[in-house]
Amino acid sequence: DFKFVPIVAGNCSPETIKKAGDILRSLIDSETLVIASSDFVHYGANYGFVPFKENVPEKIKKIDMGAYEYIANLDSNGFLKYKQKTGATICGYIPVAILLSMLEKPVEAQLVKYATSGGLTGDFTNSVSYLSVVFSGTWDTNSPPVKPKLDSSALTGQDKKQLLILARKSMLFALKNQRIPQDSDLSVAISEVIRQPLAAFVTLKKNGQLRGCIGDIFPRQPLYKSVIANAVNTCVNDRRFPPVTTAECNDITIEISALTPPGPVACPADIRIGTDGVVLRKNGRSAVFLPQVAPEQGWDLETTLTHLSMKAGLPADAWKEGAVLLSFQADVFGENEK
Repeated sequence: DFKFVPIVAGNCSPETIKKAGDILRSLIDSETLVIASSDFVHYGANYGFVPFKENVPEKIKKIDMGAYEYIANLDSNGFLKYKQKTGATICGYIPVAILLSMLEKPVEAQLVKYATSGGLTGDFTNSVSYLSVVFSGTWDTNSPPVKPKLDSSALTGQDKKQLLILARKSMLFALKNQRIPQDSDLSVAISEVIRQPLAAFVTLKKNGQLRGCIGDIFPRQPLYKSVIANAVNTCVNDRRFPPVTTAECNDITIEISALTPPGPVACPADIRIGTDGVVLRKNGRSAVFLPQVAPEQGWDLETTLTHLSMKAGLPADAWKEGAVLLSFQADVFGENEK
């Protein structure tokens, strides 16, 4: 069994780091404190990093401050390239890079403290550096980070067919190889339309019953990549269900919901059952229902919002006061359509 989770370690591509940052940013609010913990340069034979043997304190600081320049500029990719170029032994560089990918100006960085163990002991034979950096600003979680150029209604029948093929091939590939496939692994034509940013959910059903559903709320990547990633995540990472097995794939049908960007709801009564999907946020918790959920369950508006509150881990009546509601629409299509 395996799972794909937005906790990243080891060597990761900038694309993976950006995806992790996007996911985490969408889950936080004004009450959230995010901490990335890491030592900085480890110098000395004990750490396998001895690029210089003269003016050691000054040169260690130069490497550290070079890294900090990218941090201060909120430049995740620049920070990663600097680490690779210099070989700087920053052990937690992945968490730092993910944090930087979550931030956008006008967030500002402030260096609170810099120190080295060599400076404290007077011995730089083996030395570890430490930086304390504070970021100040506001989280912008309500506005999509990518302005979509594509409307879900622009999808053609061929586009939808491509996406469904991508979803199934991605699911089968992941079960066999235990990783999310790259484009080259799937051998599926990818039109220019589905390369445009758009959010999507992938829903699996087995014998007409829900078998998994995971997706993106905001358009953060090309539509086809959203489908690939969420087909795999739905297959193995929906905590409500055990991971899908290869043996049951023939009994599973795939449904894709291509979403319009969510917008604020002035009043719960404005939500249209069967037309609007709903996002609820309150006290750092959130939950979402796709437009098709309420009609499938036979719920009216109040029942829908009650279940949505409970799905978020909140009291049943949490939607009535102090909750932020967003609505969106979806183009829903599946393998069982003629």
